[in-house]
Amino acid sequence: MWRVIVMPVLLLGLTAGLGTPVQAEAVQHKKKLLVELRREGGFAGFDDRVRVYTNACVRLSRRTGPTVDKCLTRAEWRTLKYHLKRLKLGRSQARPQGADFLKYTLTYRKHRVSKYHLTKTWAPVVSDLERFLTKYWAPD
Repeated sequence: MWRVIVMPVLLLGLTAGLGTPVQAEAVQHKKKLLVELRREGGFAGFDDRVRVYTNACVRLSRRTGPTVDKCLTRAEWRTLKYHLKRLKLGRSQARPQGADFLKYTLTYRKHRVSKYHLTKTWAPVVSDLERFLTKYWAPD
């Protein structure tokens, strides 16, 4: 009789201990956005998006292809946070004349600003985020 009661409880306890891998779990629980980059325009028709969450994971997407979720290395995370501490968003720039300009939009600390020419403090942040897109996003 005790086998009928104890065995299911033991099996339930064993299966409860098995979970998703830490990285997969971290990707699933990315609720708080740290910074987002949108790169749009140009002759190539870019529409790229890099979202970095406070758990050091990123969501990457392009105009075509899949959306990819990855987690940054410690070095990448540390470098990005260093550059973000020095970031001065400023004001959005007016759209220049012409059709081949790239528009960069950063969302950080509940502020969204667009630039066509990267400033001194924007360049390292945009460079980091573009590097993540190149490194981790892979087409089908």
